[in-house]
Amino acid sequence: MYLNVLIQLRQDGPSTASSATVGQLTEINPAQVRRDLTHFGSFGRRGIGYDVTTLIDKIQQILGSDHTHRLVLVGAGHLGTAIASYDGLRRHGFIVSAIFDADRRKVGKRIGDVIVQSIDELDRTLKDQAIRIGIIAVPPDAAQEVADELAAGGVRVMLNYTPQVVNVPEGVQLHNTDPVRELLHTLYYLSRLEGVARV
Repeated sequence: MYLNVLIQLRQDGPSTASSATVGQLTEINPAQVRRDLTHFGSFGRRGIGYDVTTLIDKIQQILGSDHTHRLVLVGAGHLGTAIASYDGLRRHGFIVSAIFDADRRKVGKRIGDVIVQSIDELDRTLKDQAIRIGIIAVPPDAAQEVADELAAGGVRVMLNYTPQVVNVPEGVQLHNTDPVRELLHTLYYLSRLEGVARV
């Protein structure tokens, strides 16, 4: 969250930002902002704030996004195409280096700079390119099989964009980020604000 806000600030022009500014943009108390950032080192100067570019560099080093990470995307449908086309990935050092789909009609299609490959080529590509990050954007009934293939191919971090509960082996980090689940989460708070939900 801090990184996204700081990148936006840098695009807007300010070279420094106070904890109050960062706090306002992230909706986090400025004292908490200072505590969070101090946990990783001393970056700010009293009365001046944080040098935006320096702090971006430091946070990127902490997150490991100061260099590029290649990832594989499985699923070239509407959601997969949107993910592969999202400029924010590249801005944070993530490069979609391979896209796969089981639908023969999508194989050979170009999404950005990448040609969609047959799912049959997934294992070989994972091993040849030593890709460790995978995104699952397939129909829910195919999610577990794809997760299994990704894990077998050496992927250690997966983002699951399906509502399907997926099991991964020990040593593999799974993050579920189904858009419908996120909307339901926000709908709960909206309904509480409007007095619809009963607690």
